[in-house]
Amino acid sequence: MTQLVRVQCFGVSRDGYGAGEGQSLDRPFGHAAPEDFMSWAGATASWPNRTDPGGSRGLDDYITRDYDRNIGAEIMGRNKFGPVRGPWENYDWQGWWGDEPPFHTPVFVLTHHERPSFTLSDTTFHFLDASPQEALARAKQAADGKDVRIGGGVATIREFLDADLIDTLHIAVAPVELGRGEQLWKSPDELLDRFRLEQIPSPSGVVHHFFWRR
Repeated sequence: MTQLVRVQCFGVSRDGYGAGEGQSLDRPFGHAAPEDFMSWAGATASWPNRTDPGGSRGLDDYITRDYDRNIGAEIMGRNKFGPVRGPWENYDWQGWWGDEPPFHTPVFVLTHHERPSFTLSDTTFHFLDASPQEALARAKQAADGKDVRIGGGVATIREFLDADLIDTLHIAVAPVELGRGEQLWKSPDELLDRFRLEQIPSPSGVVHHFFWRR
């Protein structure tokens, strides 16, 4: 089986921003709100954090269920791990996700300031000062034949795109505009030199963009 490098269920605004300005502990998406990007997934029956019965079925639900299919490891940037910048003053901060992170795989956090690995539930976080190629080699080994997800944020996805290391992308374009922040693209057409694209609108208002290599 081919081991793929995937971007999966990554949300951007209609003008291409994957996060706003001014990230902080209380506002992980900066001046934007998480629901600006991910309300379509949170409304589905398969949303993993759902505490009440119900939720939508159909396309959005199928994609939500596909999020962790055959994923063996994840790579993320430090800004997705948390809002701390510069050298680690201490190791108390252990990410946004509490005691039960949603990854359930090894996670490799790209940072210029390494720290010891630690485990929360079934997720182990490793901290690497490494190139995309070096980080991917570590993640593929840890994935044990399964796919590697490039989880974001925007700068990390762009870095792996620039290194030509991504095989497929699913980007959910939400019907909001941010105007500023971290921009993945000005137009999805920017990726058509290397990828084919299919756009599928959902009743939720999101347009799902699926890219695969030419």
